[in-house]
Amino acid sequence: MNLFNDFEDLKLDVLKEVGNIGAGHAATALSRLLGKPIDMAVPKVQMLPFEQIPDKVGGAEQVVLAVFFRVEGEAPGNLFFIMTPLAAKKLLHRLAGLDVIQDDTFSEMEQSALAEIGNILAGSYLSSLADFTKLTMLPTVPALAMDMAGAILSYGLLQFGEMGDDALLIDTTFLEGHHEVEGQFFLIPDPHSFDKIFASLGVPLTNDR
Repeated sequence: MNLFNDFEDLKLDVLKEVGNIGAGHAATALSRLLGKPIDMAVPKVQMLPFEQIPDKVGGAEQVVLAVFFRVEGEAPGNLFFIMTPLAAKKLLHRLAGLDVIQDDTFSEMEQSALAEIGNILAGSYLSSLADFTKLTMLPTVPALAMDMAGAILSYGLLQFGEMGDDALLIDTTFLEGHHEVEGQFFLIPDPHSFDKIFASLGVPLTNDR
């Protein structure tokens, strides 16, 4: 039996449970905001090194739309919700019911709606994690940008300082009738924040094995 793998599997199981609960909370909050039923598929959750984030969204030069936050509290970090521009337009049109122009620009109203949806997602996942861990974790006011994925992450580093080595990826799929819209949610805790999160959950740390 590989003890290291057992620890890693246990951590991932805990994070998957947080992702599932957060998705349920997010679906409920979005339904209230939009005034119609919105479901979310069971999210796919994985841990990955920080430098692999651009690969997960199509490469460092892939143009994406990102809503990002600083997480403050007892386990600080950074939080990004990333979508392709096409997915963002689908989200606004099919789920939020806005009339959108299918191009690469976003009106002030569209940007505001996307920031609010990102804020709801962030709040839902962070509140789930905070409930699990009993740690204070609060998102700042969201910022929104559209640029190449590598540039957005670099900007985040400049804004928030050094990020942790690992990221939690939650693949999120919104469901409304037969329509599906996909986005990706990245939580990048500061160095040692993951240790605080797992310690609060009673999960042994790998360096204590």
